[in-house]
Amino acid sequence: MQAFFCDSFELPLPAGHRFPMAKYRRLRETVAAGRHRTGVSLRVPAAASDEDLLRVHHRGYLDRVVRGTLKRPEVRRIGFPWSPQMVERSRRSVGGTLAACRAALGDGVGVNLAGGTHHAFADHGEGYCVFNDIAVAARALLADDAVRRVLVVDLDVHQGNGTAHIFRDDSRVFTLSMHGRRNFPARKQRSDLDLALEDGTGNEEYLALLDAALERALAVSGADLVIYVAGADPYAGDRLGRLALTFEGLEERDRRVFARCRREGTPVAVVMGGGYAREIDEIVRIHAATVHCAVASAR
Repeated sequence: MQAFFCDSFELPLPAGHRFPMAKYRRLRETVAAGRHRTGVSLRVPAAASDEDLLRVHHRGYLDRVVRGTLKRPEVRRIGFPWSPQMVERSRRSVGGTLAACRAALGDGVGVNLAGGTHHAFADHGEGYCVFNDIAVAARALLADDAVRRVLVVDLDVHQGNGTAHIFRDDSRVFTLSMHGRRNFPARKQRSDLDLALEDGTGNEEYLALLDAALERALAVSGADLVIYVAGADPYAGDRLGRLALTFEGLEERDRRVFARCRREGTPVAVVMGGGYAREIDEIVRIHAATVHCAVASAR
């Protein structure tokens, strides 16, 4: 199984900033330590090109990001200060998802150890998301005739509002989002299938809803590829999550996604999504378990 990483481009963030950028480096180190046992092949992805990005993003927005001419409100909305590293890392993160999708079509499963930037819209970024890697990868594969239909299974605790908006009129991409009803973003977009969960939702209820949602989404979408946003933030210990899933519940979530897709014969490309637990080790543990489940499903 191929996994892609871009932690050489960590962003210089202000002290006390709550986005856990170090999780990506730590996750790569954890996966690398076990790669001889698991057979994971770690690769640095190519950066997404302007051509790739312009299949989704407006030219004016892309130019402002690349040239560093974003207006102050745009930078605040993204949540990161602009820097050349921010641009390079954002391109590489998108490139990682595109590479993971192509690997999945060949091997059954591919993983991006970053990605999941589902809050980015065509004309702006927000919520720590600059470019929408999910949308760019889906549009690239559709343009290349590598797939006819794509299913986005977004299990980050925050609604994939940017992804939903981008594909609102595109019947080739079915968007499924399971998220906290009272969580960010305050203004939700309309996915093809939204499940808005109440605060405190735990393992049993979550998994039952997931089973039904997967059955419906796979049947309706007729997808040739699933892009799975495996957020770590439904975890009970997440500072921003407000749900109550345990480590075991999240691992079972992953197993069910991979098992169902495997039964349908549908390749899966995984992106990591969010995670904001106080202890980075807890975030890394959740993401690493997702990678292990992906490896097991590919055997």
